[in-house]
Amino acid sequence: MKKKIFLKSTFIMAIIMVLLTAGFTPTSSQAGTDEFLFKEITVNELMTGYEEGKYTTEEVVQSYLKRIENYEETYNAFTYMNKDALKEAKKIDQMREKGEKLGPLAGVPIVIKEAVDVVGYPTTFGWAPLSKEAGGIKLMPKKDAAIVTRLKEAGAIILGKTNIPAFSASGTDANTSWAGPTYNAVNRSFAPGGSSSGTAMSVSGNFAVLGIAEETGGSIQNPAAAQAIVGIKPTFGLVPTLGVTPLSSSTRDVLGPHARTVEDAARMLDVIAGYTEDDAITEVAVGHVPEEGYTTFLDENSLKGKRLGLYGPGWRTEQLSDETKELYARTIQELEAQGTEVVTDPFAGTGFADYVKNAPSQGRESFFYDLENYFENINPNLTTEKVFEKAGAIPWENGGPLSSRANLPGKDNPDVLPDLTVFNEVRGEYRRIMNEVMEKHDLDGFVYPQMSKATPELGQGTISATTVSEINVGGWPLITVPAGYYSNGSPFALAFFGKEWSEPDIIGMAYDYEQATKHRQAPQLVE
Repeated sequence: MKKKIFLKSTFIMAIIMVLLTAGFTPTSSQAGTDEFLFKEITVNELMTGYEEGKYTTEEVVQSYLKRIENYEETYNAFTYMNKDALKEAKKIDQMREKGEKLGPLAGVPIVIKEAVDVVGYPTTFGWAPLSKEAGGIKLMPKKDAAIVTRLKEAGAIILGKTNIPAFSASGTDANTSWAGPTYNAVNRSFAPGGSSSGTAMSVSGNFAVLGIAEETGGSIQNPAAAQAIVGIKPTFGLVPTLGVTPLSSSTRDVLGPHARTVEDAARMLDVIAGYTEDDAITEVAVGHVPEEGYTTFLDENSLKGKRLGLYGPGWRTEQLSDETKELYARTIQELEAQGTEVVTDPFAGTGFADYVKNAPSQGRESFFYDLENYFENINPNLTTEKVFEKAGAIPWENGGPLSSRANLPGKDNPDVLPDLTVFNEVRGEYRRIMNEVMEKHDLDGFVYPQMSKATPELGQGTISATTVSEINVGGWPLITVPAGYYSNGSPFALAFFGKEWSEPDIIGMAYDYEQATKHRQAPQLVE
């Protein structure tokens, strides 16, 4: 494994060096300083700088590439770098100089999770047998994922693809990736969260301004919370997932933003959300995307007069650690200072916690069908059987990363969507209970500690999220926001969530809390 990691790291460093030597020479104000000029910069600040001529997109991208060169070997955030990043930056500069119309993210450096198809990059699932760099086979998508098309049209500059665990099968780390572990930007000793490990590190560590994450069971919220950034897990069906390596794309998979501020996360959601005729899943989003955009709901008075439900055994019987209780109590005081009323354990007496434990479906039934469709989308001649026969390994056999899915329906006939009646009934019951709870207590949403205890050290346990997989089965939206730090230095985060399509409300409340508290601290990276 160490040899493979070395080869991957050498490959990425070589690309960065080619980009840097082909680019501009830093100005005197940029040379000879260890301080990154664009540290913690927001999209609005970046755009203002462009408009005022303080810097060009080429200069900005060059600066980010230099920062990545300095720290990538220490944090291992990337699987691939974009060799055309500076060329794309120059094109944005030329368009800006000519006064041509630019997209809302024109010149904004972003990263994309490895699980998302981007033309020109292999798709590896984070698994060695599907990575040529690790001695496996090479799969090349012929078209961008729907979400990537939208980001490119918006003018975003994709710096590279970010590391994940094999088949995104961990909510804690990327230790099983063919590219090796990714490390937490806050402190390398902490688990980075998974499976969007590299995206969270890149955003938190200022390798990029924004990032695309993906979740089936905690993979947006866990790494965001563990690395003190904002993550939006949207309502199921709000954002297209066509062209994304699936775990449960017919039932649970979602894509969402990672950002350092709520405003920036909302800006990215404005670009990626909404119906596309290429992805039938998004038909449910019609009529649910605000015409004026999610950023119009950013109001510092959003919490005033709101009623929010608190975490308790009615939701889940897992106890919070003593320190989590203390941090949560402080948070409640902060919310009340903003004019919020809180309701203790509103799910008490509903039977929700017991129902979740015994629910007859978690939405995994469609896995083989979704996987077959994914390969067919890459190349009509591909099938699941052909891919893994060529790879020489099957991920659900012999203790592979998907061994827990070996007995799911549809393995022998992946062209047929299994019956999802039971899952849809479970989701319906989740939603029925939530709607009744919100109506009974006149609630506007819920606010929980995202984790029940501090993030474990890397390789020393799993992240204990309070909202997985309830949020994913329910298909509900959730946003994480930094809310302080544990005594060991690991981040504490809040999770605001509500019923489906309530993104405007929870974004507004998270923004109000963020602006009132300003808990995030920029990590100090080490070489």
